[in-house]
Amino acid sequence: MARDASAVGRVGELVHPTRGADGPGEVKVRIRGASEIYLAWSEEPLPAGTAVLVVESRGARTVDVVPWSSPLLD
Repeated sequence: MARDASAVGRVGELVHPTRGADGPGEVKVRIRGASEIYLAWSEEPLPAGTAVLVVESRGARTVDVVPWSSPLLD
């Protein structure tokens, strides 16, 4: 499976919650001049609306995410 490395390092928003090891959610990422949806896995469950950072691509439009808060907004 080809990895989409261009998504790694981008910030997105969960449109469907993740369930940790029990299953992925979906994240909307602004990329290539548009918004794209990826399956999103996280270590712990995260609710929809959470800002996340894409930290890894699993290929086939699937990524690993972690919660994100911008230090510029604090």
